[in-house]
Amino acid sequence: MSAVWSASRAVVKRRKVQTAVIGLVVLCSTTTILLALALLSAASAPFERAFGQQRGAHVVAAFDRTKVSDTQLARTAGRPGVQAAVDIPEQWLWVPSGPLTVVGRSHPAGTVDRIRLLEGRWATKPGEIVVNWPVQGTPGPDQLGTKLTVRGAPALTVVGFATSMSKSAGAWVTPEQMAALHPASSQMLYRFTKSSTDRQIRDGLSEVTAGLPTGSLTTTQSSLTLKRAFSAVADSYLPFMTVFGVLGLLVSALIVGNVVSGVVVSGYRHIGVLKALGFTPNQVVAVYLTMVSVPAVAGCVVGTLIGNALSQPIMRDAFSGIETGSASIGVSPWAYAVCLLGMPALVVLAALVPALRAHRLSAARAISAGNAPRIGRGLRIQRGLSGTRLPRAVSLGLGQPFARPGRTLMTMGAIVLGVTTVTLTTGLTSTMVAFGKHGQSNGAAWVNVEAGRPGLGQKAPKLSDRRIEARLRSLPGADLVTARALTKVRLAGYTQTAFANFYRGDTRMYDSEIVKGHWPHGPGEAAAAPAFLNQHGLAVGDRITLYLNGRQARVTVVGELIEGKPQAVESTWQTLAELAPDLRAIEYTVELADGAGTDAEAYAKAVRASDPGLYLLPGGSTNTTTATVVSFSAVFTVLLTIVAALGVFNTVLLNTRERRRDLGMLKSIGMTPRQVTVMTVTSVAGLGAVGGLLGIPLGIAAHRLLVDHVGVVAFPESMKDVWNAPQLVVLALAGVTIAVLGALIPARSAARLTIAKVLHDE
Repeated sequence: MSAVWSASRAVVKRRKVQTAVIGLVVLCSTTTILLALALLSAASAPFERAFGQQRGAHVVAAFDRTKVSDTQLARTAGRPGVQAAVDIPEQWLWVPSGPLTVVGRSHPAGTVDRIRLLEGRWATKPGEIVVNWPVQGTPGPDQLGTKLTVRGAPALTVVGFATSMSKSAGAWVTPEQMAALHPASSQMLYRFTKSSTDRQIRDGLSEVTAGLPTGSLTTTQSSLTLKRAFSAVADSYLPFMTVFGVLGLLVSALIVGNVVSGVVVSGYRHIGVLKALGFTPNQVVAVYLTMVSVPAVAGCVVGTLIGNALSQPIMRDAFSGIETGSASIGVSPWAYAVCLLGMPALVVLAALVPALRAHRLSAARAISAGNAPRIGRGLRIQRGLSGTRLPRAVSLGLGQPFARPGRTLMTMGAIVLGVTTVTLTTGLTSTMVAFGKHGQSNGAAWVNVEAGRPGLGQKAPKLSDRRIEARLRSLPGADLVTARALTKVRLAGYTQTAFANFYRGDTRMYDSEIVKGHWPHGPGEAAAAPAFLNQHGLAVGDRITLYLNGRQARVTVVGELIEGKPQAVESTWQTLAELAPDLRAIEYTVELADGAGTDAEAYAKAVRASDPGLYLLPGGSTNTTTATVVSFSAVFTVLLTIVAALGVFNTVLLNTRERRRDLGMLKSIGMTPRQVTVMTVTSVAGLGAVGGLLGIPLGIAAHRLLVDHVGVVAFPESMKDVWNAPQLVVLALAGVTIAVLGALIPARSAARLTIAKVLHDE
């Protein structure tokens, strides 16, 4: 074994360039793969782990207390609770005003839905309440002691904050307190032995509720719905990461195989010497596999460290603002294990096929073999090119790839994948930039004005809601003005509350937000984002019922938004009048008239002067999703382009070393260094041109596949059709650019090669 290691070290030292190429290729590919695996693990493992630790409920079911008794519910073998509604003060902590579902519970432990206490203590007597805190961290002890009003009962004091992975309630009180609130429904929490699919959960629920009165089950909530909501944004990033990761793996396999194949072919004599010294065929194979394993392991370790650093900002964006409960977002250990063990294994497998070529060679044949390609290989094509009007250096260069067809195909494969990546990134960038600018097609400036909310320490506006809108409309430069009210509502058939925005005024400014249908204009109309529709099983044309303060409004989904929160629904002021006629607007959006964009600051000053209770919200910020996708697509493109260029670099380097005798002869008959450079670069420029033509349609297909399967955004066709003739022409040159960049350094090295040096080596 020591002999194999010594021979491997000698090969590594002698093949420094190829060793560096393998290390860099594996580094870039490992970085790409770890980013995809990190997002995949963060989108599933934290939720499942926390859900299991807290014995989360697979189904949270609410029952009508007028149709079913507690005794009947107890027979279903779950943990009973009861529900009521508590009013949240205006903009308290993280939630707007609206209902908060409350459950009576004597303690946080239990066989189902164990509540994790984050701050303060559990409610132990009437008049106390523990509030659910759904995000990471806690609001701090300063918020303890807050008073929450209850319809028809004394106020409740917040004594603690807790979190539930089942999202079974917005708050908890003692059973005695709940009895005083006169709840209208009872709650049951169920865990099933089989719960991996929606069908299994439905079957389990049907079995436990069999025999209960018809219509007693009013709402249900599945754990799978919570899981999909938890990973919705992360899942939208996952296709991007996966595609780039697969591209990185393919490029790596091609280049590693190309490197080892070239080392074997150019090292025939070395192989023969090893076998003549007594190395067995298996030991010779082990020498070359060890040669690639050393830089592969080094590149894998460094790539894992870089990928870990880059994964942090991606996951911060992917999981920002979602309800994570007690799930700790992070990269699972298995992702590191896959990279640290899988990438070197992939490199060894890619190197095994060409290494077996050395296994089959006999010592005599290997020693007698020359370094140059066999006579006659590609000679007919080279002679045909010599009869054309092309400069001699160009015709010689175009004929060189046919001397090593296997190596040429692997090099072209790397170029094709590089061009595919560039094309994909170009399309994604165009789509995401258009997405970031949606709603601003006319170029008019927008000003967002917030009505002061004392609950956030702001001054209350002096003007009434309607007078604020009239004042904003009367200020110089204003063209369109809309008012927005925000509250939390309950949806019929669901235990969780949802955010509801209600608009009044010139809502046509939001028409560009709609992908399917139209923006809601009349009473009983609503619109929602793709994530909301998917998670609630809705589509344009379906009807839902909103509940608020004992009132209800039946609305029809008339439009699908291009994007939005999965917990939010948009409706009209007429619908709000059915639910909460006294609710006032919290925000006003003003679109300035054409040509008034330069007066936006003057308009903002006029707003401040009109009422000290009006606050200007920051505008013009970059869309976070757009910035993230564009930035990391660019990073991946740079990495994979470098990898593809390194593959070309290795090919040209091997060809140059094999053709040293030919280069010496050409120089001896008068070929200049510049002609040598042109010949060498031309030998791969043709491959780059063909690779560009093949890579463009693959990149376009990958772009369409990705933008059609982003769950949280519904891109309109105008944002998908981003290609034009000049852009495609530039992309066609991408393959040539990759080839030239990879060939330039070894080409210049070949140009500086002297005749004396070649003769001395021979």
